Amino acid sequence: MRREETLAGYLFLLPNFLGFVVFMLFPICFAFYIMLTEWSLSKPPEFIGLENFEVMLEDRLFWKSLSNSVYYTVVAVPTGIFIAFWLALALNRKMRGIIFFRTIYFLPQVTLTVAAATIWRWMYQPNVGLINYILGLFGIEGPNWIHHTAWAMPAVIIMSNWQGIGSAMLILLAGLQGIPEEYYEAASIDGANGWQRMRYVTLPMLSPAIFFVVVTSLIGAFQSFDQFLVLTNGGPADATTPLTLYIYNSAFKFLKMGYGAALAAVLFVIILIITIVQWQLARRWVFGFEDN
Repeated sequence: MRREETLAGYLFLLPNFLGFVVFMLFPICFAFYIMLTEWSLSKPPEFIGLENFEVMLEDRLFWKSLSNSVYYTVVAVPTGIFIAFWLALALNRKMRGIIFFRTIYFLPQVTLTVAAATIWRWMYQPNVGLINYILGLFGIEGPNWIHHTAWAMPAVIIMSNWQGIGSAMLILLAGLQGIPEEYYEAASIDGANGWQRMRYVTLPMLSPAIFFVVVTSLIGAFQSFDQFLVLTNGGPADATTPLTLYIYNSAFKFLKMGYGAALAAVLFVIILIITIVQWQLARRWVFGFEDN
């Protein structure tokens, strides 16, 4: 009976395992192979060793796309988490219609990025866009958002945070609701004011949720692709070309599959290093981290 149950369990796992091997493990291993080759799909891959990485060091577009990804991540992630934190605090209360407001703030998260970026592209239009129209009502002349090198990246960041803060807000809200009320009562009895309760109760108890949001947000920011492709297509003058879009263009637009795989490997290493560093730093500020 135990052997039959074990066999049945493996059979249930088999489709998922095969899907992982075929669609995840094999492509990853194959990518590590072709990054050492020159392959344009029209002829068999030609092994060239580390030549792709040597070319990368002198590639202006690589450094430009990498700096764009860093700029986007450094600005979008902190601002997004900051807004999500205060939204979670505002929605962590008992009041009539609170479920409706939580739903409204989370709704952009489940909207397709392509659809959202298409709408925001229209809203950013300088002459007929909704954003510049609203600014004009206050006597402010709106910029040429997605067609100006200085404003294109902030435009993408605004759109990304509008869509992405819903999940961070939900996670932080769940963390807030998991903090026992007794801690706040004890702090109040000891004479702690609102700011002190925030600093010594809320933030330490919420630090595991904040850590999770920071890690996933940083990974997601470096992997952002759809909004850049639809909203600006990397322009103007490559001002919004992140590393992910450069990988896509190199591999599927210019058919440099080996070079695209090498770029993807660099992105993988960057994300891995950042995640490891965060994991090490978490011991200093995440409550209960060392106990896990």
